[in-house]
Amino acid sequence: MSQSYDVIVIGGGPGGYVAAIRCAQLGMKTACIEKWQDDRGKTVLGGTCLNVGCIPSKALLDSSHQFENITRHAKEHGIVVESARIDVGQMLKRKDKIVKILTTGIAGLFKKHRITLLEGTGSLVSNRQVTITASDGSVQHVSAKSIIIATGSVPAILPQAPVDHERIVDSTGALAFTEVPEKLGVIGAGVIGLELGSVWRRLGSEVTVIEALETFMPAADQEIAEAARKELIRQGLHIQLGAKMTRCETRGGKVRIHYEQDGEKHDLEVDKLIVAIGRKPNTAGLRAEVVGLKIDDRGFIETDGQCRTHLENVYAIGDVTHGPMLAHKAMEEGVAVAELIDGQKPEFDHDNIPWVVYTWPEIAWAGKTEQQLRSEGREIRVGNFPFMANGRARAMNDTAGLVKMIGDAKTDELLGVHVFGPNASELISEAVLALSFESSTEDIARTIHAHPTLSEAMHEAALAVDGRMLHL
Repeated sequence: MSQSYDVIVIGGGPGGYVAAIRCAQLGMKTACIEKWQDDRGKTVLGGTCLNVGCIPSKALLDSSHQFENITRHAKEHGIVVESARIDVGQMLKRKDKIVKILTTGIAGLFKKHRITLLEGTGSLVSNRQVTITASDGSVQHVSAKSIIIATGSVPAILPQAPVDHERIVDSTGALAFTEVPEKLGVIGAGVIGLELGSVWRRLGSEVTVIEALETFMPAADQEIAEAARKELIRQGLHIQLGAKMTRCETRGGKVRIHYEQDGEKHDLEVDKLIVAIGRKPNTAGLRAEVVGLKIDDRGFIETDGQCRTHLENVYAIGDVTHGPMLAHKAMEEGVAVAELIDGQKPEFDHDNIPWVVYTWPEIAWAGKTEQQLRSEGREIRVGNFPFMANGRARAMNDTAGLVKMIGDAKTDELLGVHVFGPNASELISEAVLALSFESSTEDIARTIHAHPTLSEAMHEAALAVDGRMLHL
């Protein structure tokens, strides 16, 4: 006889574990299926984000940022450090320790909320039944009144550069280099490529980023994207746009990349190659075709806008559905679905999800870009304020970048905020709150911001929309 639950969540990543916790908080008997195992064969929660994504990459970004500050900028502060070097092994140990603390913490939250962890791969049998195949091949059957699919995503594959996990790696492999490559190639100038490229560039690699698109960061506001591109190039990243890789081969411990750019053929030899062309939905093993779960031609599970699939009582959240592949989007969808199952009427604002690229300076935005608004024929007013005119940024010696704020020309409704600068990932939350409350740019302009802070740049950009900046 199979075990029965109110809710079964397939996948223990950010969307899945948050959905499970919220379901349990609402009094539902909840189970979560997870197959991820650490290097000791122990099942761990957190999915890609905590194990080989958001958290470990930010740990390495912070370590490399500290190293670059010591080796390149400390002297400007009167700090002299002789012969600083990077201990890659210790850096990786720190990264792994952070991952373990956080994944263990989620396991503790499961115990606190009495959530059952079911170890293995979950497959749908019907809209109420799931089979779980463990790593040893054993199978168990469980049932539930509702099922939430939160199986996340996996790295996209590039046929011209097959990953061998040694010289040619995906984003997971790029987090585990045991030494700093002398020359590093990165295929893809998206979020993952720029962040990982920045990590190893700061530590001493000569990094070349090859991007097939002619436009740098097309999803971002192009004024912000261009400022970021110029700064990243100034820092030492070699960014090749409109460069289409045709093939690569590994020979003599090196990787030779062949690509075409502006009608000309080029070769690049590197010690390591990171393939970072994005991610794709992970639906393998769900048996979607057997139960009639609808998946589109790009691999995404089709939902109705409230995360309901075409199967009654079956929901899907996070990277496996349409929308940005962001952990915070998955988390909020997890909460919303739990409350929907509970009979509540949750609302989820897909229009104001913040985006962040953790280069330094950071890139963050919420709302619409100037290009989107002008293509819609919207009359707008734009205000810009550079960090070079911000007192706190000057004191930090971090003056690159700007804040860009966009308002409706007639109503002054805030339509978009775009930041390229220090701690942009933290500053953008003010914008998300303002957008969510349908604030005007004047609302931000009339809000007192502490001095001296980086947030004053947000205040000044709001003032700039009305042409009344105080410090420029």
